[in-house]
Amino acid sequence: MEEFGLLRKTELEIRGIHLRRANLSAIAQVVAEVLGLEGRDVLVTDYRPGTLVLDVHVAHLDAQGIAGQEPALLQKLGALPGVTVTEGAQVSSRGMLGWIAHERDAATGAINSGRELAEEIRKNVEKLVIVFPSGSEVQNQEIEDTNTPAIKERLEKEGFKVSRGEALPDDRTAIAAKIREASEVYGYGVVITTGGVGAEEKDQTVEAVKDLDPEAATPYVCRYEVGTGRHAKDGVRVAVGEYNRTLIVCLPGPNDEVRACLDLLAGALREGRDKRALADSIAQRIKSLLHDRSSSH
Repeated sequence: MEEFGLLRKTELEIRGIHLRRANLSAIAQVVAEVLGLEGRDVLVTDYRPGTLVLDVHVAHLDAQGIAGQEPALLQKLGALPGVTVTEGAQVSSRGMLGWIAHERDAATGAINSGRELAEEIRKNVEKLVIVFPSGSEVQNQEIEDTNTPAIKERLEKEGFKVSRGEALPDDRTAIAAKIREASEVYGYGVVITTGGVGAEEKDQTVEAVKDLDPEAATPYVCRYEVGTGRHAKDGVRVAVGEYNRTLIVCLPGPNDEVRACLDLLAGALREGRDKRALADSIAQRIKSLLHDRSSSH
């Protein structure tokens, strides 16, 4: 089933229809059946002699299902008690609902064009990446953000368009809001954060992602006993989630750990987006790096 959004253009107008003691609920039910909807999803909102207006209370419709259904709709309405459909009656809408009045072949062509356009838009969106460093030390310019340039250089080799986002504060609500804005307002297909995944109280990036995607994958890189040193949490985690079709990847702050993950990240973005597999592979790569680092000492 190919569904298209109605983009808030939900009115369906029928001209050349006359009512006399007609049952409006029965009319709405017939329209709903032709559109493949429940009766409660259609409501008659206005009637003037010769013109009936209905409102469809759904956000998406099966495009193939409604295309070319005007004759069937007019015939079924004309069979209802108290309803007269004149010769030359027409069904119209300013939005996607207008496909009901198109010839089947023409409507199918339009649907195919819309599908191709939607696919092209989707591919372009998936290529848009924004990187947010995090932490007060980056915000206050106490340390240099070396991660964003490294990520930008690697992903742009894969054809991605990478933007540098502002430094995120150590605040769960603010981090979630900034990621939400990047997705909903600016249309980024991928949001990458660096830092803020540790075990201290100030590290809030993983928690912010879980607020946006409760099913986000958040595997541990290492574990600690809560209360030892500055460890307010039981370990360091990375996170991969999804919000509003935007992929969210939360990497650690150390530059060598970020660089160690870039090939994995580039491959996942190029070939597929399974968040669990990507998160696990990132966590495992960092674990191996930490093991090698400790062994060398």
